[in-house]
Amino acid sequence: MLVNSTQMLMDAVKGKYAVGHFNINNLEWTKAVLLTAQENKSPVILGVSEGAGKYMGGYRAIVGMVKGMIEDLGIDIPVSIHLDHGSYEGAKKAMEAGFTSVMFDGSKYAIDENIEKTKEIIAIAKNMGISVEAEVGAIGGEEDGVHGAGEIADPQECNMIANLGVQMLAAGIGNIHGKYPANWKGLSFDVLEKIKNLTGDMPLVLHGGTGIPVDMIERAISLGVAKINVNTECQLAFAEATRKYFEAGKDLEGKGYDPRKVLAPGFEAIKKTVKDKMEIFGSINKA
Repeated sequence: MLVNSTQMLMDAVKGKYAVGHFNINNLEWTKAVLLTAQENKSPVILGVSEGAGKYMGGYRAIVGMVKGMIEDLGIDIPVSIHLDHGSYEGAKKAMEAGFTSVMFDGSKYAIDENIEKTKEIIAIAKNMGISVEAEVGAIGGEEDGVHGAGEIADPQECNMIANLGVQMLAAGIGNIHGKYPANWKGLSFDVLEKIKNLTGDMPLVLHGGTGIPVDMIERAISLGVAKINVNTECQLAFAEATRKYFEAGKDLEGKGYDPRKVLAPGFEAIKKTVKDKMEIFGSINKA
């Protein structure tokens, strides 16, 4: 069932687990994530970056696809469609198209402007029953042209944004998008703890979930992280499985060139990756 992200994340904070936000890139991605969530009775958030939104034909096309799959595949676990790292205009367009949850990434602005723009998005979202994620401290790495140097968020600024009425807060604590470099220093748990102490039961969001060691993920969840974003790991698994299919010459056997056959190994690889993450996050059987 299509819902916003609010209740599932409040439940996650209380239950000391995290809901997986898995970025979708096409029909295979969407179907794989939805079926895996259904099979494991886990709530799930389908993340859509602005770049992926354009690639898939627009926000309305995505909403139509997700709604159709929920109905036709008999998906009855909570599902949210969430705009990932949305611009001010992008967030408004996604809400108009039927997204149930949006992230307004105002981290590139000075804190005062970030607050003003976040307030405007919250006002629109509240009237539409849509949940809002805000960000303080840019997340490291690069995602769809959005660059961040892996900043450490100011806990006081986090508290200011949290008090505006957002339903979830992404705070930079040394996490980055994409693959983590060998010299990565790890997550800053002392900062996360300060943010948690100031923001109380506010669900916190950990971006860049690919490659973070399990013990760090578990500690982050214990300190209030209730939503963890995963994108690169599914892309790597999909690419590897698809590469093996061609390297084995499967596309030259019979009707192996049929896209349904070509994409099947990658589809299964996404499902396995998503299930593995749900086990680590503790969201299985929480729907």
